[in-house]
Amino acid sequence: MFLYKVAIIDDDELSLQNLSAELGKQPDLLLEEVARDARQGKRLIMQVQPDLLFLDVELPDMTGMELLQDIRDDITWPIKVVFYTAYDKYMLQAIRQSAFDYLLKPFESCELESILNRFRKQHKIVVQPELQNIARIQAGKSFLVYTPTNDMRVLHSSEVGFFRYCSDRKAWEVIFTHEAPLPLRRGMTAEQITANLPNFIQIHQSYIINIDYLMMIKDSYCVMYPPFEKVTELLVSKKYKKQLLDRFCL
Repeated sequence: MFLYKVAIIDDDELSLQNLSAELGKQPDLLLEEVARDARQGKRLIMQVQPDLLFLDVELPDMTGMELLQDIRDDITWPIKVVFYTAYDKYMLQAIRQSAFDYLLKPFESCELESILNRFRKQHKIVVQPELQNIARIQAGKSFLVYTPTNDMRVLHSSEVGFFRYCSDRKAWEVIFTHEAPLPLRRGMTAEQITANLPNFIQIHQSYIINIDYLMMIKDSYCVMYPPFEKVTELLVSKKYKKQLLDRFCL
């Protein structure tokens, strides 16, 4: 029984055939269609809405990263993107683009199998979120966010100090306790972030803080507990100050 839809965008015929053949051996994967350039690829993605996309980095008409950038605001379903290329120089850029994984040509069967197994494991969260996450989300302990490539990620509130709005990207990002900031999908609003998270509160048009890390409010700035004790940017605006004081003084 097919559970997941897969698509490939690649102009290298031999690589496309090899990957198609390997994916065809997977009983739970349905290879819906392939495309050989970005123009065809965009149409394929929007028509098929694949769960898993193998995307070549260098296409005849643009790069795979440019293709994702062009359509990311139109993707409304959870999709995992694996960059598929012979050039490992793109590794860092792929990671920065929030790719799910990276497969080098020519690949070993075990490498592909590792990616597919990780995809299956993570995609269970997407297939049945109501069974696995809703109780925790409503409790304010864990919550779901979407990256710019529409990958879904489950976060625990204790690992997030605050959200920051990036005016250059016109999108929010997550500031963690012990890892690099995570950019979120454009279009996500402050109201959507705080809707089911009772321990997060907006203090400024550009900041939403985890009140569990708030130590004090000094000169209209939030002073946070470690590991955020050196953060000095968290200004409380007049618009949100009363709400914050009411919550903080409970």
